[in-house]
Amino acid sequence: FLTTALLSYFFFERFGVTEGVIGALFFGARLMNAASHLGAAWLAKRFGLVNTMVFTHIPSSLLLVTVAFAPSFAIAAVLFLLREGLVEMDVPTRQSYVLAVVQPDERTFASGITNLVRLGAWAVAPAFAGALMNSDSMYLPLVIGAGMKITYDLLLWRAFRGIRPPEETAAA
Repeated sequence: FLTTALLSYFFFERFGVTEGVIGALFFGARLMNAASHLGAAWLAKRFGLVNTMVFTHIPSSLLLVTVAFAPSFAIAAVLFLLREGLVEMDVPTRQSYVLAVVQPDERTFASGITNLVRLGAWAVAPAFAGALMNSDSMYLPLVIGAGMKITYDLLLWRAFRGIRPPEETAAA
């Protein structure tokens, strides 16, 4: 729902920070994203792939809501960086999960469909988020985006919590 460009615009408009500050913030955010991929593997071994996807994404979404209402850029930046440390943990775990639960001859198709749905939503949603940001409600896309992700996570957990990949079944 929210692209890097829209989040940059949010920080610029809401807090009046310069492009250089926004660039530094997103540099830090991408470092947090990269580190989170390693953290995801550690968490998945302890709590399972589906639980790691869901229970890192929900706090990430709640942090996004707090960014929307942060009283200062410094607080918003810290909350945003914390969020970025969690938001990507679903990527390696989702890929691993999909490849583990489908038949080997269907893995390429399943992976393609999973990414197509995700990228399709990313293609359409920014138009709505941008229109909302154009109104007087700069915070609204962050709140709506967080709500959509939380709904997705709860539905994902409900649908797949009982379908364990072979490596988790063998360990149980």
